Amino acid sequence: MPFPKPFSDFMARALYDPERGYYARQIQTVGARGDFSTSATLSPVFAQAVTGWLKKEAGLRPDVRHVIEVGAGSGVLMAGVKKNLGWWQRRKFHWHIVETSPVLRQQQRTLLGSRVTWHEDLKDALISCEGAAFIYHNEVLDAFPVTLLQWHEKAWHEVYINSERREVLQPLEWGKDKRRHFSALGAWPSRAKTQKVEVHDSVRQWLEAWAPAWKTGAMLTVDYGDEFPALYYRRPAGTLRAYLRQHRIEGFEIYLHPGRQDITADVNFTDYRKWAKKLGWSEASYGTQADFIHAHIKEIPSTPDVSFIMDSGGAGEAFKHVVHRVGH
Repeated sequence: MPFPKPFSDFMARALYDPERGYYARQIQTVGARGDFSTSATLSPVFAQAVTGWLKKEAGLRPDVRHVIEVGAGSGVLMAGVKKNLGWWQRRKFHWHIVETSPVLRQQQRTLLGSRVTWHEDLKDALISCEGAAFIYHNEVLDAFPVTLLQWHEKAWHEVYINSERREVLQPLEWGKDKRRHFSALGAWPSRAKTQKVEVHDSVRQWLEAWAPAWKTGAMLTVDYGDEFPALYYRRPAGTLRAYLRQHRIEGFEIYLHPGRQDITADVNFTDYRKWAKKLGWSEASYGTQADFIHAHIKEIPSTPDVSFIMDSGGAGEAFKHVVHRVGH
């Protein structure tokens, strides 16, 4: 693609290019030995909470016998959920993983064995389940390529990247029909003079692509983010950053290591929940990660790892959860 190119294209290639993309080739693992960790790799309590959620939903819909994890990382979360269910209960379900990374897929196979079916696309996974499935994903949406925008001269501009990996601004060409999908493009009195925002149009398109294939079940989404406008409170540069060997990278340095680092942005849950509602899904629960864990575990141990993922000033508050149901 000739330069300049949209930031969304740069991010997509940096993460998912088959030859040089981070998730396609460079990622080694998820956790302490990788470039970043997740709640699932930091504490087994997270898997216990997901197990509690799955039991609750299965009690409401005992006819649903398929479980799908999207973006399973090293496979540690599914391994924990299956272990917590016990031998008899886990055999009631058919287990599926949607994974595009060949590197991570191999790790998942090593950990989970052959009693899992892998798919590259959620729509295909749902078709194989005849539309009846419990779906969960943890820290998946934040890795979708974003459209990066900046407020400039009283109008939104899209950020492009030139051949020198410098940002250049071009007027946003979206019409009203497209802009209405994104809360950050509406009225915003407290917006900074050069405010940057990340728009997950890729997530919206992803939802619309597989939603018709999902007929019944429930879905758990866990990711870091917030509702708008709180998402950008004291964040004039937006939420975009990268992670390389557990180090957080921001600003121009994001462009220095394409293909060698994770690139991510917070999820706008105002938009995400609105898109889900438009698709006809009912919302059963929304809150923080700490709220989710409290709701599904009766006795929470007081250990350093649990304190970290429950911290009201950290991960416990920064991560949000939302549960959607369909066909109920």
